[in-house]
Amino acid sequence: MKIPFIEFDEMDSRLTWNGLTEALAAGHRLAPASIADGFAYRGDDTLLSRAAWIDGLGVAVKSATIVPANVAKGKPMVQGGVMLFDDEFGTLEALVDFHLVTKWKTAGDSLLGAKLLARPDSKVILIVGAGTVGHNLVHAYSTAFSDARFLVWNRTHSKAVGMADDLSKTHSISAVEGLEDAVSQADIVSCATMSTEPVLRGDWLQAGQHIDLIGAYRPDMREADDTALTRSRIFVDSRATTIGHIGELKIPLAAGVITEGDILGDFHELVAGTAGRQSDDDITLFKNGGGAHLDLMTAKYILSEYGQL
Repeated sequence: MKIPFIEFDEMDSRLTWNGLTEALAAGHRLAPASIADGFAYRGDDTLLSRAAWIDGLGVAVKSATIVPANVAKGKPMVQGGVMLFDDEFGTLEALVDFHLVTKWKTAGDSLLGAKLLARPDSKVILIVGAGTVGHNLVHAYSTAFSDARFLVWNRTHSKAVGMADDLSKTHSISAVEGLEDAVSQADIVSCATMSTEPVLRGDWLQAGQHIDLIGAYRPDMREADDTALTRSRIFVDSRATTIGHIGELKIPLAAGVITEGDILGDFHELVAGTAGRQSDDDITLFKNGGGAHLDLMTAKYILSEYGQL
């Protein structure tokens, strides 16, 4: 039997954000994943491997090479793939393009968080960061909040203008220069930056907002300050992949600003309805930490859609 390689261009236009979030929700009705991470190095180059096994769903191993010198040679810095294995027998089922899984997993994670935590009548969505993830967030959020208008802020304003121009034919979107003022207008604030220091101040937050934090992925990275955390009801996609690993929570936990008890739920509890927003005035804060279990759920969704071709 030939093992398929599912390429980005082959499947990207065939996937839907609603279909993905349904698959993510279904995956969180199963038992928690067993997760393992691994790294290998060659000078400045890195091999990152993440694996997850969910009983009833199967296995994914996501590996990527990160070779900074590739950029000067006209090659992508990050390349990789996701191997999928059958749950019952452990048989290799497919190899899926790394970038396809990462695109849909990252924005889909935040979209499911917003579906479960944001006010359904949210009308203004602020995207902080005008990179690739920011573009994907506009497409994702617009499927669940169809009447929303978007604001985009970036440290380099011209990049925010460029993103707004790129998306203006299909979305109501405008670039803004003042971040504090933009936050005051927004119902949902989604941060997708590479910042190591907080860009979002808790003093700016308004009752009823939903805050989505994506960018921080290392122990030294944060996008929101301590006040933002203490003013919010805090949720995560997974305790196992955020609390001890990502500065957004690791730093304030170590400093005693918050405790693990202040983290009120993850996707297993949110999907089950045992945690969530309690009132329209709540400020909900969701940390999108990613993780191999989400890569597994996303890749399995992609494989299921591939099977419909």
